[in-house]
Amino acid sequence: MKCGELFHVKPGSKVHLSTIDPNGTAKHTDKASARDTIKKYTRHLRDLQYSLYAEGKRSLLICLQGLDAAGKDGVINHVLGAMNPQGTRVYGFKVPTKEEAAHDFLWRIEKQVPGKGEVAIFNRSHYEDVLAARVHKIVPEEVWSKRYDLINCFEKGLLVNGTHVLKFFLHISPGEQLKRFQQRLDDPARHWKISESDYEERELWNKYAKAYEDALSKTSTPDAPWYIIPSNHKWFRNLAVSKIVVEKLESLDMRLPAAQVDIDEIRRRYHKAEIEEERAS
Repeated sequence: MKCGELFHVKPGSKVHLSTIDPNGTAKHTDKASARDTIKKYTRHLRDLQYSLYAEGKRSLLICLQGLDAAGKDGVINHVLGAMNPQGTRVYGFKVPTKEEAAHDFLWRIEKQVPGKGEVAIFNRSHYEDVLAARVHKIVPEEVWSKRYDLINCFEKGLLVNGTHVLKFFLHISPGEQLKRFQQRLDDPARHWKISESDYEERELWNKYAKAYEDALSKTSTPDAPWYIIPSNHKWFRNLAVSKIVVEKLESLDMRLPAAQVDIDEIRRRYHKAEIEEERAS
């Protein structure tokens, strides 16, 4: 079974996060057993991204969502960082600016979608407008409840225009989150990640879980599937995400474009130049 099939949220299904084990590691037993596999997929990912960039016909949008400390930055650094920066962009969506808030909620998203040949990674995304906006009652239910259909239409439009969409929910337990918060406190190099809202948001865990369950259930479509990735074990999270991205890019059956010049003529000129240089020396 492909990794994507194992963690895919089937369109039309109802998600219950309490039934999904965030400690899952599939067939792997520990980090050591997965190390070579992770390296293999990240190397292959770089080659596939090169083909996507060279072909210049399609693009890939990867959305990363998860509660605080779920590992969004870790996925970007350890997995997607394997790709060539040329042709890859990372964009993080924070609280909307005054200008962004004055527009439709998808306005700031549309400006960051990848162009032909690009991979764009969203650290948080348009889903914040049915998650944080819902939990913190930034907008009333009559507003956020209509956004699921708008999101589905938006993502369908992306595919029509050649942008494939993968969405990952990084699933951790409350205990694992608390452990990672403690690591931030203990490591001065991570102090910058600490926010006063970290522990306040923990009190809203159940509300966020419900919001995520609705979002995952209502917006996992054939055009833009959701994948729930067990993420208590960072190494397995990295393996699963890298494999699913590889599987998706492989399915595109990309082809490198033909040369735009006469290769034989270029070779003749090169060899002629070599001969003339040897004579001159």
